[in-house]
Amino acid sequence: MRKKIHPDNYRIVVFKDMTSNKSFFCKSTIKTKYKINLNGKEYPLYKMEISSYSHPFYTGHIKYVDATGRIDKFNKKYKL
Repeated sequence: MRKKIHPDNYRIVVFKDMTSNKSFFCKSTIKTKYKINLNGKEYPLYKMEISSYSHPFYTGHIKYVDATGRIDKFNKKYKL
């Protein structure tokens, strides 16, 4: 393997599915703004809209996830 091409800043991050309100731990280098306290420790938190907990392929159920309209979400994100 080639040396010095992989990042050194792996850390445990909590990924939270906002649709199903479930979370899981994983090592990642993703940058986050949020933090969460679990079991007396503080972890970086990454909020996801969909994961295997809520995706129809894995659950077998069709759910409408979009609470706000796509256009409203786009306008809010880019402040149009």
